Amino acid sequence: MDTILVLDFGGQYDMLIARRVREKHVYAEVVNYDKITAAEIKARGYKGIIFTGGPNSVYEAGSPTFSADVLSLGIPVLGICYGMQLMSYLAGGTVENAAEGEYGKVEITAGASPLFNGVPAKSIAWMSHRDFVSRVPEGFKVIATTDKCPTAAVASEEKKLYGVQFHPEVTHTAFGNKMLENFIFEICACKADWNMESFIDESVAKYRAKCAGKKVLLALSGGVDSSVAAALMHRAVGDDLTCVFVDHGLLRKGEGDLVENTFKHKFGMNLIRVDAEERFLKKLAGVTEPEKKRKIIGEEFIRVFEEQGRILGKVNYLCQGTIYPDVIESGKGDASTIKSHHNVGGLPSVIDFEEIVEPLRDLFKDEVREVGLKLGLPPDLVWRQPFPGPGLAVRIIGEITKEKADLLREADAIFREEIAAAMKTPPNQYFAVLTDTRSVGVMGDARSYGYVLALRAVTTDDFMTADWTRIPFEVIERASNRITSEVRGINRVVYDVTSKPPATVEWE
Repeated sequence: MDTILVLDFGGQYDMLIARRVREKHVYAEVVNYDKITAAEIKARGYKGIIFTGGPNSVYEAGSPTFSADVLSLGIPVLGICYGMQLMSYLAGGTVENAAEGEYGKVEITAGASPLFNGVPAKSIAWMSHRDFVSRVPEGFKVIATTDKCPTAAVASEEKKLYGVQFHPEVTHTAFGNKMLENFIFEICACKADWNMESFIDESVAKYRAKCAGKKVLLALSGGVDSSVAAALMHRAVGDDLTCVFVDHGLLRKGEGDLVENTFKHKFGMNLIRVDAEERFLKKLAGVTEPEKKRKIIGEEFIRVFEEQGRILGKVNYLCQGTIYPDVIESGKGDASTIKSHHNVGGLPSVIDFEEIVEPLRDLFKDEVREVGLKLGLPPDLVWRQPFPGPGLAVRIIGEITKEKADLLREADAIFREEIAAAMKTPPNQYFAVLTDTRSVGVMGDARSYGYVLALRAVTTDDFMTADWTRIPFEVIERASNRITSEVRGINRVVYDVTSKPPATVEWE
């Protein structure tokens, strides 16, 4: 199987690069820059290498770097943003801080190059940089420019080394997908022979061997990720898998019963439902800081799983539905920490299991859904709205109480009902957020003082970037009218029109 190595230097879009490669049915493997050597790269037979972006400057002490030997292996290399600067630096070029950076959509002018076959001479690309290559290495040439950056792309076409200062992996770069295709198929000569069936077969074989004779406890939230992980691990280990569903009192309306009925009764899996609302709310009492909430929830989840493991007897592995956006936002390698996810950055340092198993750790949400469908999960489960493991805790701003959770549960259900009734193609994610703000209103000719509820909906194909959804005003109006009429305690509804970045999808 042809494989592209994505050498990770800590950028926020690193796994998105791998996803773009995989979309073309070519396998991409992400490896941190300090976990592999040039000799190992050569020995593993990669067909191409992509240097990712990153938040550092190549000329600063301690910045992520790599052996210059990688440029002499005869394997094509594509450097992106920081990756282009590093490649140029390793090849003898000069990188400097520019007087003015470039951020957002920028027009590039591209010259003749195999990388730009089928790309117009002028097109829009997504930039995010202050440093630039001020002197091109010997043997390289400039193949694209912008008004502010004289080296928007460089190449040593004889050695098949290419660098772009912009990000072809994001959808904002108009012809980025074509550039990646050119690199993968024309320059690296890869064959399109990887698919989700291969992933399932390899994963089942891997965990069947790894977990032979062992007991596996799976943390089942009922969301898409943990549900697909459950189906995959059940195929691999059968009755040696026990799913523990922690009902922490922060679920959406009717969710607990739905999870239990689906997995215990419909699929016949070993399922334990734990009523833990009181203990979670007690632990969260008085806590307002988002990261602290996540840490508390992550640790309490583990404590519940440990207790259930002891009741069951010896349990060797804890399985989680962690996917890659969870990992990268929690701070992967040199990447900046955006927020700790309860099942990644929120894990306590000491747990009672031999190992944590995360079969979906390297997949994006759309890949997870595809795996779920191929495993036979019903479409209505696979296409359910994403729901974070901490549940409503990260949608209640400020202190969490049962009263707030009940208010949000009802309001969120109304919003989802109105979206489902009005939109044949709903947003990729939509939900309600109970803010920590109260406002004065008039209800029944009397003064009211209730909570402000925010509605949030986003459109995205990868959840690494997202645009706020232009929901028809009449849908928002109906949801607002119903919420303020039916949910006592909420007297004002607002709509969030912020994209990611600068915001995240969730509020906390």
